[in-house]
Amino acid sequence: MGVTFAGTIRAARNTCHHILENQTLQAAAALSYYSILSVFPALIFLSAVVAHMPLPNFFGDVLVGISHVLPLGSMPVIYSVLNDIQGKNSSTWLSLGTLGTIWVVSAAFDELIDSLDSAYGVSDRRPFWKTRLLAVALAAVAGVLLICAIATLVIGPRVGDWLAIRLSLSTVFVALWPFVHRSIAASFAVLAAATIYFLAPNIKQQFRATLPGAILSTACWVGLSYLLGIYFRYFENYNRTYGTLGGVMVLMTWLYWAHLILLAGGEFNAELLRQTNIERLRERDKPENREKLKQA
Repeated sequence: MGVTFAGTIRAARNTCHHILENQTLQAAAALSYYSILSVFPALIFLSAVVAHMPLPNFFGDVLVGISHVLPLGSMPVIYSVLNDIQGKNSSTWLSLGTLGTIWVVSAAFDELIDSLDSAYGVSDRRPFWKTRLLAVALAAVAGVLLICAIATLVIGPRVGDWLAIRLSLSTVFVALWPFVHRSIAASFAVLAAATIYFLAPNIKQQFRATLPGAILSTACWVGLSYLLGIYFRYFENYNRTYGTLGGVMVLMTWLYWAHLILLAGGEFNAELLRQTNIERLRERDKPENREKLKQA
């Protein structure tokens, strides 16, 4: 983006300031609320879809992949809800899950669009129906990319073993493959975040300008999942405080910080864009550049 190191530091410092100024903390709380409402309809919808596909045990593998990302205490709640619908009419759950997921997820991504517009300091004059359709499209694209990331984590080891056996690859490949397939999964996550940053705010920008925030948010998201996993495992017992709601509170806590990181990545991209424009104006106003402009 043509930003100097000093400009990047200023962008990071301004990001911390604007997170408080733009009520990003409140927006993350709203997004976590919408997400907790949408995660179960989305899983019901996914289970109903997979039931009509010739992929045995795929949904179970997806849940295992999700368990590697979500905090440990949240998975019993998810398994409990899904077990309640097992054996019921999957076609009915497919239709109900679709309607519930579309309604709640569109509200969540509409809130995300408003938050990113605030980060860039722009007003969104697009009609309501257009922003809602954009919210649904963003949810679909981001959902597919995140499912691809989870699927890569699930089937990555199997693909590595298959390639090593079929192609008689060396032990070096076997040792490097875990890093490779996890990098591919992380790339899907970065692409999902960059797509949201590119399409959600009502501003024209280059796609590559969204990558710094997308990479930063993905890296922080991975670190967050790891640190929260340690915290919930050794230092905090939500079941002791909230009883049967402990798993839900663990999930909401994780969702809150995940959305805060996502919004912070958008704020960082917006600040980088501002620093880029400032440095371009400074470069243009230099005496030697003014002379070149006059001669041109």
